[in-house]
Amino acid sequence: MTDTKNHKILLIEDEEALVTMYETKFKNGGYNISVAFDGETGLKMATEDKPDIILLDIIMPKLDGFSVLSKLKEDSKLKDVPVVLLTNLGQDEDIKKGKALGAVGYLVKANMTPAQVVEKVKEYLK
Repeated sequence: MTDTKNHKILLIEDEEALVTMYETKFKNGGYNISVAFDGETGLKMATEDKPDIILLDIIMPKLDGFSVLSKLKEDSKLKDVPVVLLTNLGQDEDIKKGKALGAVGYLVKANMTPAQVVEKVKEYLK
């Protein structure tokens, strides 16, 4: 069993209701979670506090998820941090673009409960 207490998750998501929901689920699961409400802040937080995994929305203010992902993968300190795109963009071209940019996973929010998202993150952290 992995010790979740030591895992730092960064959630970059602009919808407050979703943030509250995911934050609650991860905290209840014993994870250490931080949140950024826009891409620019998320990038800054990732740089300052190198998380174990990043959950990244695509459509966000200031800097979209694809741009954030590109910048993370260009950063030598952050390029190995797994990034899971957590979005409602479920088109094949978006999924392909996300994977091509280096995302380890692509989760469509509308198709998953927060509990399922927590389970997926557990798998990615193994």
